[in-house]
Amino acid sequence: MARQETLYFHSPCFDGIVSAVLTWDFLESRFDWTDVRLHVVNYDWKDRWLLTDLETPCAVVDFLYHPQAEFWADHHLTSFLTKSARGDFEHRQGKMLVYDDHAGSCAALLWAHLADAFDYRNPRYAEMVQWAHKTDSAAYESVNEAIFPSSSALKISLSLLLGDEDNYSQKLVRDLRVQSLEAVANSPNVRARFERIQASIRDGLDRFKQAARIDHDGIVVFDVDTEGTFVSRYAPFYFFKDARYSAGIMRWRGGAKITAMRNPWRDFESVPLGEICEKLGGGGHRRVGSIVLYGERIANANRLLNQLLFEIRAKDRNLFKGKPEW
Repeated sequence: MARQETLYFHSPCFDGIVSAVLTWDFLESRFDWTDVRLHVVNYDWKDRWLLTDLETPCAVVDFLYHPQAEFWADHHLTSFLTKSARGDFEHRQGKMLVYDDHAGSCAALLWAHLADAFDYRNPRYAEMVQWAHKTDSAAYESVNEAIFPSSSALKISLSLLLGDEDNYSQKLVRDLRVQSLEAVANSPNVRARFERIQASIRDGLDRFKQAARIDHDGIVVFDVDTEGTFVSRYAPFYFFKDARYSAGIMRWRGGAKITAMRNPWRDFESVPLGEICEKLGGGGHRRVGSIVLYGERIANANRLLNQLLFEIRAKDRNLFKGKPEW
């Protein structure tokens, strides 16, 4: 029976998709991974991830460390779920394991590492990597570019916000391996998704405006019902351009998400938002974090938001040795 390889990648996430494209191309080129099965993973896997027996041989990118991964790459502060997992990584360290929690994106981390460690770089993916880095590190030129984009890459990225029905993320990986960003963005499915999400974002801005306030220390606090619409994570900085952080609750039928973000258009050292969220049951990067709640846990949303705000303020005061100016 022929061997089949599995590539686990984080999605719906543009950085995760581009990381999958790079990894698949690299593993096919260097290790003859020709029969690859794509498998989407997201943070609802967190509690069972290390208990899951992965389909091997496998690669995992832009997601939590797993000891069974033959190839692994990630950049999140919360990549190691246990001390044992970190210990396994440190014991196995080598060219096939790539980690840097200061990297702005997994795609850019892979782009640099594969060139340095394996002399591998496919120039056709250079533009994709640049855009993946821009989206994941929130390096947009303005809040308007983030919310109302015109580039092909950002249209694809926004199209992911409608979810992963009909194996949408896997299809994007396959298409982006062989087609340009422009060709993929102009495909009927991507274009229709983008147009739907743009209309929803405009509605979400109106709803967010009614549910948000800015506190004295420059933190935008909100509690918004997102049922039937979409609220951009950049909405706080659309209305409060001088804010330092945002922290709030996004609710929908059957679930809620507590989310925190540092204003990417202001220059100051961020508290470790992903680390704070991890302690409260979530995860993320240094400059963005979230906690997803389902079932009985939804009732804890307000309490968790208050804990999150307390932690942000305490660490922020310590970071700046006094009350921050905003």
